[in-house]
Amino acid sequence: MASTESEANRNHYAAIAANAGKLTSPQAIIDHNDTHWTALTGEPGGVDYSEVDAGGVPALWIVPKGADAQRVLFYAHGGGFIGGSIYTHRKLVGHLAKAVGCRALAYDYPLAHQAKHPAQLEAAMAAWNWLIDQGVDPRRVALAGDSCGAVLTYGVLQRLRSQGRPLPAATLIISGWFDMALTGASYETNRKKDPAFAREAVDWLVTNFIGDRDRLDPEVSALYADLSGFPPVFLQAGADETLVDESRMFAERARQAGIETRLDVFDGMLHSFQMMAGRAPEADDAIGRFAAWVRPRLGLPDAVNMAAGERAA
Repeated sequence: MASTESEANRNHYAAIAANAGKLTSPQAIIDHNDTHWTALTGEPGGVDYSEVDAGGVPALWIVPKGADAQRVLFYAHGGGFIGGSIYTHRKLVGHLAKAVGCRALAYDYPLAHQAKHPAQLEAAMAAWNWLIDQGVDPRRVALAGDSCGAVLTYGVLQRLRSQGRPLPAATLIISGWFDMALTGASYETNRKKDPAFAREAVDWLVTNFIGDRDRLDPEVSALYADLSGFPPVFLQAGADETLVDESRMFAERARQAGIETRLDVFDGMLHSFQMMAGRAPEADDAIGRFAAWVRPRLGLPDAVNMAAGERAA
C-alpha cells in the first residue's frame, strides 16, 4: 500500500490532468508544472550546486560533500519536452548523487515550443562532449534520466556508438519514455489510475516534440533501436502509470540484446515518483536501490555515508 507521503505525487498529476486545456501558452504550462515539481522533493542537504556553461548548454554541477570527483552521473531531466529544467530536478539529482557518492552534471535542452527534435539531442551531445573534454573518463560515468530524459539518454548512446566512441559504464532510467508509437497496453489498463498521461495527452506530447517525423525513429523511440553493446541498465517504473509497459517492453528488448538489465516496478506508484525523494519512503527506497546497483559499476565501494561527508572504506 502506498504511503501517505507519496500521495503528493498523485495529487501533482491530478492537478496536471485537471488543468489540461486550461493553460493556453507554453510559459503557463512551464510555470504551473515547475511550481508543483519544485515542491515535491525534499532538500537533500550537504550538496553544493554550481551553474556551468557545458559547451553552450546550461548545466548544473551537483556535488555532495565528500563525493568522488572521478565518477559522474550525467542527468537528463524529464518534463515531456514541455517543462522541467535543471532547477526543478536539482534536488532529485542531489539525492541520487549523494546516495551514489559522486558528482552529477544535470543539463538543460530546448523545450519543444522552442525547437523540435533533434535540437534536444544536439544539446545533450554538446553537454556530453564538454564533460569528456574536462578529462572525465566515460567508463566512470553513468547516464541517468527520467521520463523523456530516457529519449536523450539512449539518443546519446546511439550517437556515441555510431561515432565509434567509448560508452559510459551504466544507465539509470526513471519511468522511461521509449515508444513514441504508444503501443503499450498500460495506456488503457492504467488509464483511470493515471489520467494525466492518458494516451491522447501523450500523443499530443509526441506531435509537439517531433511534428510529423517517423515515430519509430530509433533516436526518439529507443524501443526500436539496436541496443547491442549498450551498457547495463536499471529501469524503475510505477505499477500504476500508463507508461509502465514501455519499461517492460524495453527491458525485454534489452535482455534480448544481451544487456545486463534490471527492472523494478513499484506497486501503487505513478510516473516519476522518485521526485518525492526526501519526503516519501518509496522514493527514498528507489534511490537507494539505484545507488547500490550503480556503485560497483562505477568502481565505487558497496556502501556510502555521505551525511558524514565520507565515503565508506
